[in-house]
Amino acid sequence: MQDQALTELLQAALAARQSLIARLHDEDTNAYRLFNGSSEKRPGLTVDRYGDLLLIQTFHNALDGDERVAIENFYAAEMPGLTAIYNDRSGPNSRVANPLPAEVLSAAQEPREIHEMGVRYVIQGRHGGQDPWLFLDMRAGRRRVMQEASGKSLLNLFAYTCGIGVAAAKAGAAHVVNIDFAESNLKVGKENSRLNDLPIRLRFVHSDAFAAMRQLAGIGQPAMVRGKRMPAFPRLDQRSFDLVVLDPPRYAKSLFGVVDIVKDYAALMKLALLCTTAGGTLICCNNAAEISREVWADQLARCAAKIGRTIREFEWIVPEDDFPSHDGQPPLKIALLRV
Repeated sequence: MQDQALTELLQAALAARQSLIARLHDEDTNAYRLFNGSSEKRPGLTVDRYGDLLLIQTFHNALDGDERVAIENFYAAEMPGLTAIYNDRSGPNSRVANPLPAEVLSAAQEPREIHEMGVRYVIQGRHGGQDPWLFLDMRAGRRRVMQEASGKSLLNLFAYTCGIGVAAAKAGAAHVVNIDFAESNLKVGKENSRLNDLPIRLRFVHSDAFAAMRQLAGIGQPAMVRGKRMPAFPRLDQRSFDLVVLDPPRYAKSLFGVVDIVKDYAALMKLALLCTTAGGTLICCNNAAEISREVWADQLARCAAKIGRTIREFEWIVPEDDFPSHDGQPPLKIALLRV
């Protein structure tokens, strides 16, 4: 009976997405969320399609064998031809914990190409990190960047695998700079760039975001701070950008600064604003579920006012319908600011 109830939830979720899936396929998108457990009555369970990969993940409690088989069988019947991979991330730090049989692990580690709005990306079911190489709830953000990017310069902060930067270049951006602290992320970003017939060459900067933003903003990053030598960082010239995307992780700490999107988003936003051309656009992201849109919007407004920048327009970019929200407060908040 438990497996039947789970199958009924999967069926309801798939039925609710039929028109969305049809639209996505029409625009050359084959990656989307099929089941969003937090809002579809099974918290902690997500099922995503990435091209020919079916990625099943758990974040609260592991699936038992019968449940996993029920999920795989349901989608094998409804969407035949997909390779199913299960990642149990219910343990500490959401790390993938469950072993896979050798042949399944080989399939999980195989690079695969997916499409989103005509842009091509590489993904793997399992790799050296934990998260998929393309966050599907950020599709709405990538879509809006593609609408905004033509002829503009773009700064992509905390670029991860550079999906925003590649999408912007595909849409006609004049100049794109991707900044991330992990060389492995930028390596995937470079592969994403190679997969697409881009009219420009993207720049990939392996750097702590604080060090990069301070230099681009004209503040400068000292090599010595309070008598301590800072880690090596690339030297960057001062310049501003027409379009800046700020998509930080929840928390990260380095000698250059602390990323804390719950307690101190302003530390990041201030520097990002200083890198944004007057009259330009700053897109801010925050995926901390405990921060409401209203509270965060107030934080953004106060930060801008404090450094003398006027927010001329404020717009919410809402995740698309494969990420339904039962209370109108999706965990991922994306705010577009004309500054």
